[in-house]
Amino acid sequence: MLILLEALGALVLLLLIVWWTMFAGRPKGERPNHMAAPPAPQANTRPATGKPGEHG
Repeated sequence: MLILLEALGALVLLLLIVWWTMFAGRPKGERPNHMAAPPAPQANTRPATGKPGEHG
């Protein structure tokens, strides 16, 4: 019985840690999608010329 009680306590502690790390510091929880960071710019933004070996 003592082992089950200890396992239950460890589970509760784990859930509290996960909840705290997910929502700590944000007043209303997760931020909405429209406030998410913009996508990273791509490395090659110039259009391809179609001719191999040609450098523009």
